[in-house]
Amino acid sequence: MEQKAIVLDDAAIRRALTRIAHEILEKNKGVEGLTLVGIKTRGVPLAKRLAEKIAQIEGVELSVGEVDITLYRDDLTKNNENEEPELKGTNLEGKLDNKKVILVDDVLYTGRTVRAAMDAMMDHGRPSQIQLAVLVDRGHRELPIRADYVGKNVPTSQDEVIGVKLQESDAQDEVSIYTKE
Repeated sequence: MEQKAIVLDDAAIRRALTRIAHEILEKNKGVEGLTLVGIKTRGVPLAKRLAEKIAQIEGVELSVGEVDITLYRDDLTKNNENEEPELKGTNLEGKLDNKKVILVDDVLYTGRTVRAAMDAMMDHGRPSQIQLAVLVDRGHRELPIRADYVGKNVPTSQDEVIGVKLQESDAQDEVSIYTKE
């Protein structure tokens, strides 16, 4: 794949997450009953960063959970017929019953990952509400899912790929568009 453009650098990612943190607090009138859940892999460090920003603003630490959607994907057998799925583990503090869950991911594309994450979370209780925060919304939805909080809308073609690099896993913060070769 060839890099076409950098759409968010480290400073832009920081600003987007700060804005999302403020929007979450404003929409929910504070932090009461909130919990953040990151979708593995890159949604987890984003959820932790949001929790840090919210703690700086409100002085309250939110719990941050992790959800692995591997076994909940409806397209798993199509992509990996002869491979066993690699499970990364779900880690949710307590039950999600009656909590407002902010589901966090790096890129919103077809909506299938978010649907799988909601299915996985329902195995751990019934939240009163699920809201979605994403760093990038690239469009091309296949399911009726939309993000409540978006760092940046990046219209793409089907021949393009959004690549997210985060300090925690890739030693740098950057969001780029790549063209498929």
